[in-house]
Amino acid sequence: MSDLSPSALAPITPVGIGSGRVLAGLVGRGITESRTPWMHECEADAQGLRMVYSLFDFNDRGWSDDQLPALLDAAQRIGFAGLNVTFPFKQAVIGLLDELSDGARAIGAVNTVAFRDGRRIGFNTDVSGFADAFLVGLSGVALDRVLQVGCGGAGSATAHALLSAIGARHLVLFDTDAARAETLRQQLAATYGDARVSVVPCPADAAASVDGIVNATPIGMAKFPGMSIAANAIEARHWVSEIIYFPLETELLKTARLLGCRTLNGRGMAVGQAADAFQIFTGHAPDRSRMADSFAAYAHRNTAD
Repeated sequence: MSDLSPSALAPITPVGIGSGRVLAGLVGRGITESRTPWMHECEADAQGLRMVYSLFDFNDRGWSDDQLPALLDAAQRIGFAGLNVTFPFKQAVIGLLDELSDGARAIGAVNTVAFRDGRRIGFNTDVSGFADAFLVGLSGVALDRVLQVGCGGAGSATAHALLSAIGARHLVLFDTDAARAETLRQQLAATYGDARVSVVPCPADAAASVDGIVNATPIGMAKFPGMSIAANAIEARHWVSEIIYFPLETELLKTARLLGCRTLNGRGMAVGQAADAFQIFTGHAPDRSRMADSFAAYAHRNTAD
């Protein structure tokens, strides 16, 4: 299998470094509360770079999905170093790119696009971001059977992380789109073996026989409130992990915490994937601890405002 670690990211000649100015952005829906611009710009300032990091929220701007190609064209023409990509475009963007990193090709999803020498190269920094956060925040948890709800672009990354770096013995998948769940199952089975992954028709029923639950859907975000699994399916013996970080405590995590479950919010994944993307955009190695501090400082900044 392709190396999915951060060290596998091929060095890219930075765009705009000569002028000390780097243009980057985040593309998605429901992202106005994202801390990604703040983390990138704070790290750039600390390294003596001038970064302008913009949000392209298709909801906020009233854009349709079919305007994604025009946005990439415009960003490339203006001179952006690259774009981060989030829900719902991590898979849709692939057809608009010239090249994929080994990791992005293996995962089948892209969360970072770099513009280099007139070409568009897709990367995925979600795998390492999620794995690193999980191994620290949920160290020692049981991993015999894990239920993952959500099989889209983010779900593909977390599934690879769970079966590789994290070491889940068996991964149970659910998605409201059964065909999407089966597609991911087949992809994972080809890499890790058919015995290590399965698809279920009901996440609540599956929860009874698993050690932990991962939410890899956007349900729980500020603009997509609710839970991706019924509250009464969660038990105190479960551990529960989120990929969402705005809000940091989703309804799912609050429910799990009140039951006494070990929980993991999306903070670590957000910082980890941003740090790897920063290096792709700028060619400068980030200070990960400093970026984590910036993430935490964002909340205090908003409170002060």
